[in-house]
Amino acid sequence: MQQFPIYQVDAFAEERFTGNPAAVVPLTQWLPDALMQKIAMENNLSETAFFIPEGNNFAIRWFTPAVEVKLCGHATLATSHVIFHHLNYVAEEILFSSKSGQLRVMRDGDLLVLDFPADNYTAAPTPVGLEEAIGAIPAEVYKGKTDYLLVFPSQEMIEALRPDLRKLSELPVRGIICTAPGKGVDFVSRFFAPAAGVDEDPVTGSAHTTLTPYWSQRLGKQAMHAIQLSKRKGILRVKMAGERVHIAGRAVSYLIGQISV
Repeated sequence: MQQFPIYQVDAFAEERFTGNPAAVVPLTQWLPDALMQKIAMENNLSETAFFIPEGNNFAIRWFTPAVEVKLCGHATLATSHVIFHHLNYVAEEILFSSKSGQLRVMRDGDLLVLDFPADNYTAAPTPVGLEEAIGAIPAEVYKGKTDYLLVFPSQEMIEALRPDLRKLSELPVRGIICTAPGKGVDFVSRFFAPAAGVDEDPVTGSAHTTLTPYWSQRLGKQAMHAIQLSKRKGILRVKMAGERVHIAGRAVSYLIGQISV
């Protein structure tokens, strides 16, 4: 039997029980993929992050309860919080290698800033069954690398969404980002990914690699404030940085423990 430390961190959270909880498991070398998937399924959080040292830097991977994903923002924020605050990492930035290339996380006071590649999205026809599945008609539809982006006229429409998750899971896409102008913030969103084992994600960093360039172009602003309108709510500060997106937020530790596998 092997034992490993485990942390649970609320990411993009101003206080505990808000934001998006992620599990973080530090390793010295990768476990078999099937075992990491079982650990993620057992944790039953939207994401479990595993990381290993790689010279002076780190390599990171992310698993939902159902599948491995190529990019996850909130679990990267949670992992960085663990490295900085629990493993006493003294540098001001962390470099991760990942299946989405090199990722950088920087300290900015009590904020952690993710430096991720901006998504390339294009206008797209509405997939057959999408409007019925989401339960509303979007004003604009775009397709990014892994997700559809649906733009609605108002925050109230985002709050009122009650999608048919079974029908959403049948669409050939990782997830559905729904967004609108926000009240008191630049924009709001919700994110549904039942095909990836996450019915509604509380706060989704990777979705903001699509949302940030869209709203930056639409609003003519480089830096913006955003809220993801899940039940737990998440607060994000985003900024365009050339071909990259900076996604900043706070994180709060909830659990420190040990797993046996």
